Amino acid sequence: MKGVLATDKRGVRELGAEDLVGWDEVTQGVVLNSFDLEVENPAFVRPEERPYSDFNSYTATVASWRVIKPVYNRDICIDCQNCWVWCPDTSIISRDKQMLGIDYDHCKGCGVCVEVCPTNPKSLLMFAEAEEPEAALSQWPEKKKKEKK
Repeated sequence: MKGVLATDKRGVRELGAEDLVGWDEVTQGVVLNSFDLEVENPAFVRPEERPYSDFNSYTATVASWRVIKPVYNRDICIDCQNCWVWCPDTSIISRDKQMLGIDYDHCKGCGVCVEVCPTNPKSLLMFAEAEEPEAALSQWPEKKKKEKK
């Protein structure tokens, strides 16, 4: 499997910016291949090493759709993988059951990852799109103490 890898094309075009036909205008019987080349057992090849075709959503970016974004705090994360399991856009980057970060090319800012995070304080919080990660981390809340009844 040789050719241009997904990492070489990542984020080069914005999804929705091109003039393509809609789903109801595609000619019957047309085949839309996910890859430029033949890939044997793609499930065993890391996404960034796959030769995705240009029209595949993996190589496109939807970052301009977002107005708020999740910011990740490694110091609080317990690697429970809830965010990875529940993310509707597979925008959580995880390897060997360890949270590594967020794929901002595909994250739409829905906040599901924050809602399912069990830590106190949460290891993912939503911030304005323009907020720099370092500034967001400096605003992180302290752990809340449980009130005794």
